Amino acid sequence: MRDREEFTRLVRQYVDTVYRVAYGALRSAADAEDVTQNVLLKLWRTNKPFDGDAHIRHWLIRVTVNECKKAFLSPLRREVPIEDVAERLTFETPEHSALFYEVMALPKQYRVVLLLYYYEDYSTAEIARLLRLPPATVRTRLARGRERLKHILEEQEELL
Repeated sequence: MRDREEFTRLVRQYVDTVYRVAYGALRSAADAEDVTQNVLLKLWRTNKPFDGDAHIRHWLIRVTVNECKKAFLSPLRREVPIEDVAERLTFETPEHSALFYEVMALPKQYRVVLLLYYYEDYSTAEIARLLRLPPATVRTRLARGRERLKHILEEQEELL
């Protein structure tokens, strides 16, 4: 890897992103922490030349997705309620936090693409490459995820 200062800067800059993607895929704090640690270890060990922060970010999310796939197959895997890890995540407003909870309640296929699109600012083409899915599948999952989220939020609004 690079020097210790650069690694520390990258960890500070991307640890929340890696953790959020891992938790979004696995919904287990322990598994997300393990994946985050594995991804950061891979970053430390890599000699791959990066062409800037966007390239590093893309590489980290791709490695995170792959590590999540490995963790998902683990016989020891278990889901933990998001409330148990909420204090580890930071959001700009309480509304952003509440919306994140609703996104996390969606099925994995919608949750991951919504996280990458809205929270990590990836385009549908970039998400398709990261998840190795056809771009049309990503767009469909985004549309269906938005529709489910809209329905949930409308129901909550009616209760108020």
